[in-house]
Amino acid sequence: MCNACGNPAAPGHWTEAGAATPGDRLRARFHRAKVLDDILRPYGLMAHDGGVVPGIQLGTMAGASSIVHNLSEVWAEAERLHGAPIDPLDPRYLDDL
Repeated sequence: MCNACGNPAAPGHWTEAGAATPGDRLRARFHRAKVLDDILRPYGLMAHDGGVVPGIQLGTMAGASSIVHNLSEVWAEAERLHGAPIDPLDPRYLDDL
């Protein structure tokens, strides 16, 4: 394992359980990042998974960023970057999805 970046990646997330091929797993990662990005945009945050680095990159419009390793870390880090609580089930934002 690379000490700098954590590769090779850990086994897939439970949401990738139906992925039959590595391509399916990668598409699931990209889709998950897109959904997170859609949820976080109204809070002035971005989510991105380039498929190269293990984890999800979170960032602010001002340029602050961090990498989280899994979905359970997303919300705590997003709230830290945002500086206030984030409710991913807020009806105002779910209607836009």
